[in-house]
Amino acid sequence: MINESVTVLGTGSMGSAVAGAFVAAGYRTAVWNRSHDKAAALVGANAHPGIADAVAASPVIISCLTSFEAAHESLRGTDLLGRDLITLNSGTPDQARGFAQFANSAGARFLGGAIKNVPAAVGDPNTLLYFGGDRDVFETHSATLRVLGGDLEFLGAEPDLAALYESAVGATLLPALLGFLEGAAVLASRGLPASTMVPYSVKWLQMIESLLPVLAGEIDDKDYTRLGASVELFHTAVADDMRLGAETGVDMSWHAPMHELLGRAVAEGRGGQSVTALIELLTQRSTL
Repeated sequence: MINESVTVLGTGSMGSAVAGAFVAAGYRTAVWNRSHDKAAALVGANAHPGIADAVAASPVIISCLTSFEAAHESLRGTDLLGRDLITLNSGTPDQARGFAQFANSAGARFLGGAIKNVPAAVGDPNTLLYFGGDRDVFETHSATLRVLGGDLEFLGAEPDLAALYESAVGATLLPALLGFLEGAAVLASRGLPASTMVPYSVKWLQMIESLLPVLAGEIDDKDYTRLGASVELFHTAVADDMRLGAETGVDMSWHAPMHELLGRAVAEGRGGQSVTALIELLTQRSTL
């Protein structure tokens, strides 16, 4: 039995997976959830009906509540003096900074984190977690955090870095999923199952993976010439997107903002540049 304790706040799908991993690893695990029955259902964990008792049960508190706002609301008025507070929830960098200030003013040390995988992968050696904030908290509890995933990264001392990277990296997810759903709908128009597309989609995603260093290099250097896939190439394909939608009966309206962005880039004379040049349009508003 590991003679260490940990408190997990929030027992939704991710929180339950986190608490379950600690229980399985032999940690004395206290849990709290706004709906107590949900916390009480976790076998092997000590469910507390009050958040103050849950916080008092361990020097390290891991918040898996839905947002920084929910964590702030739940912990307001709770004695956090001397605790190490680690968040694993969604939110913006600004919200992370605000919550860090709240935690520090309450006498706690703060570490903001993110689990870059699904709840079922919590505890997997390949699961990535990254953190920003108090380095000493990260180093003190690295063995505890490694229970949740074998790939740990400390991004830096700024308390909002995990939220920043979570937002930046996560931006890829919904467009990629929508693209897959669109592809499945196109195949369904011919009576073909989505499963037939999976091997080819995997290869396609691997190709995109191989291009990411090139994309990043062009963006960082502001040299939009090396990729070999121009803005004009993608802009020309807009008409084909519309024809495919009409032919298959698939709603392509979610493409409209992307088409508009390509049109603006061509109008600015960027048609011959790599598609990475679109970042110049995405960042225009921040420089106005």
